[in-house]
Amino acid sequence: MADSGASQFRILDLTAANTAAREDPYPHLEALRAECPLHRDEAGGAWLVGRMADARAIFIDNSHAKNPDRAEPAAVAIRRRRSTVPDGLAFPDDQRASMLELDGEEHARVRNPLVHALYARIARFEPECIRIVETALDRLEGVDEFDLMKELAEPVPVACIGSILGVAPETLATFREWLDGIVQTFNPNRTPENVAALVAAFNGLAHYIRNRFADAKTDPPDDLFGDMARKQASGTPLSDTEITYNIRGLLIAGNVTTTDLIGNATRLLLTHPSELSKLRDDPALWSNAVEEALRYDAPVDFTWRIATRDEQLSGCPVEAGAALNVFTRSANRDEAAFPSAGAFDVTRSRASRHLAFGGGTHICPGAPLARMEAKHLLARVFDRLPDIRLAEPGARPNWRKLPGFRGLEELRVRID
Repeated sequence: MADSGASQFRILDLTAANTAAREDPYPHLEALRAECPLHRDEAGGAWLVGRMADARAIFIDNSHAKNPDRAEPAAVAIRRRRSTVPDGLAFPDDQRASMLELDGEEHARVRNPLVHALYARIARFEPECIRIVETALDRLEGVDEFDLMKELAEPVPVACIGSILGVAPETLATFREWLDGIVQTFNPNRTPENVAALVAAFNGLAHYIRNRFADAKTDPPDDLFGDMARKQASGTPLSDTEITYNIRGLLIAGNVTTTDLIGNATRLLLTHPSELSKLRDDPALWSNAVEEALRYDAPVDFTWRIATRDEQLSGCPVEAGAALNVFTRSANRDEAAFPSAGAFDVTRSRASRHLAFGGGTHICPGAPLARMEAKHLLARVFDRLPDIRLAEPGARPNWRKLPGFRGLEELRVRID
C-alpha cells in the first residue's frame, strides 16, 4: 500500500540538491523502491514512484496529464513551475504553449509537426555529426590534459543542434553562452547572479529565435526554421509562438542532457576498464554502451504525470489530480527489470528498455540526436585517444548542484 505518513523521502532530497544524493543517489533510490510502491512527499504535494512496473504503467496510460494546472492544489512542487519566471524578460514566458505541458489532441497538434521535421533532419544528419566530432577532436591535437566537459561534451551538442537550426558558425559561441545561462531555469535556488544570467540568456535566445523564424517565413532556409515555416505556410495549425517556444524548449532540454550523457558515459568507461576493453574488441557494441550508460547513470532524475481519474498503482489508491513524480533514475536500477542492475555492463541485453528519455507520448523528442552524438563522440574519443585516462583517478567527481539532473561540472583527463 502507499506510504501516506511522514515519509522520509522528499523530491529534492533524492536529487543533487542533497549533498549525499548528489555524490551517490542510488542507495537512497534503492530504499525508495524497497519500502513501498508509492511514497507521499507532503512538502512537494506529490507521490514518488520508484519502481519500473509502476513507471511503465504511468507512461503507457495516456489518460495521465502533464499540464501542471490539472494537478491538485497540494501539488506545490509541480505548480511552482508557473511561478518561477523572473522579472525582466523581453517576451512572455509562454509555458502554456510548451508541448511538454500540453495534453491529448493539443499536445499532438503542437508536437507532431515539429518532431516529424526534427526527425527528418536527424535522419540525414549523421555525416555532419561525425564531421563536428572530428573537428572538435582535431582542436585537441597535441594537448596532453584537458577538461573533457568544456572541450567536447559541451561544444559538440551545441554545434550539432546549431547545425540543424542553421546557426552561423560565428554565432555558436554566443549561442552556447545563452544555453549555459538558461540552464538556471531548472535551479530553484537561484542567486541574483544566476537570475541576471538567466534573464540575459533568455532575452538573447528569444530575440534570436523570433528573428530567425520571422526571416524564415519570408525566405525559408534549408534548416529546421525553414521546415517549420513551410509547414505553417502549407496550413499546419501552429502559431508563431508555439513554433518558436518549442524550438527553444528543444534547445534547452536537449543541450544540458546530452552534455551530461557524454560526460557520465566517458567517466563510466574510464572507471570500468574491462567494459572499455569489450568495446575496443567489438566496436559494434557502441550503441548498446550508450544505452547502458543511459540506464546506469542517466542525465535526468525524474519526470511527472498527473492522474486525471481515481486509479490504483501496485494496489495503492491514487486520486484524480494527484501529482506523480516518476523517478526514472530509480526505475532504471530496478532489479525486477534489470538483473544485476547495479552493474555497468556494455553487453547487457535489452539495455535500451531504460526510461532515461521518459516514455509514452511525451518521450524525449531529441533522443535520436542524443544517441547519435554520444555514440560517435565516445567511439572517436577512445579510438583517437587510446591512452586517455582520468587526470586524477582518486579524486571525487565534481557533480553539478542542479536539482533534477546528474552531470559533471568538470572531467579532467590526460593523454599519456
